[in-house]
This record gives sequence, structure tokens and C-alpha cells, in this order.
Amino acid sequence: MATKQSLLALLAVAACVVLLPSASAVTDVEYCNKGKNYPVKVSGLEIVPDPVARGEPATFKISASTDKTIGKGKLVIDVKYFFFYVHSETRELCEVTSCPASGDFLVAHQQTLPSYTPPGSYTITMKMLGDNNEELSCISFGFSIGFVASDSAI
Repeated sequence: MATKQSLLALLAVAACVVLLPSASAVTDVEYCNKGKNYPVKVSGLEIVPDPVARGEPATFKISASTDKTIGKGKLVIDVKYFFFYVHSETRELCEVTSCPASGDFLVAHQQTLPSYTPPGSYTITMKMLGDNNEELSCISFGFSIGFVASDSAI
């Protein structure tokens, strides 16, 4: 009897591990400076998959809007694991969205994390800078990296 229950529990955990990488969720974001009136307003963030799987591509989709016309700029991404900075990169804004951007637009950034990335909770700060390095928006949000790496990453 105990063996049958153990087998059922193991199958339930395995099903969760198989299903999780395809999941997505809308994630809460916070502005870096809550009192600032940023020219670019962020209305949502979706992370696919959620939690992020090591060794597999993860996509961060940011829904935003502005009454400006943004012809070029930069997206500065800083990642913290607990309180340690572990990664930083700068991308051209027009690589992650259609330019010129105005009205409602989507910023999509894809990243594949190495299979040796430690599992756990991370925090990303994303700054959107305009042509003259003016801060158009700055958001911060958390995400998780799952405990199981994919078979293709091992």
C-alpha cells in the first residue's frame, strides 16, 4: 500500500515538472521610483515559462504605452540573486520592440540561462533609456528559476 502511494506521489511530482516549463503568468511590477511620472507606462509583464527553466529560452514580455515617439534608445537589464548582482546587459531598444514605438507597444526580451544557474528567486531591474539617455521607464520584478534543469540542458 505504501509503495502504491509513493508511486502515485512520484508520478504527481513528475507531471508537475513536465507541465511547469510551458506555463506562463502575469507578474507584478514595481516602478523604481514610485513618485516619478515616467513617459513610458508599464501595464503588464508576462514571463514564459514561469518558473524559468535552466538551459531553455525564457521570454519576458512587457506591455507598455507612451504618448511620445521613441525612435531609439537602450534597455538596461540588471539581475540580482538575493542581494548579489549576477548579470548586467544593455540592449538596443529597437532590438526588443518595433521602432518607432508610440502608443501601446510590446517589449520582448529572450534569454537562455545556463544549465548551471542556481535555482531560486531573482530580481530584475529594467531601465528604458531614450536617445539622450533620459530615463523613459524603470521597473523591478521578481522571477523564479526552477529546481529541475531540462533534459536537453544536461
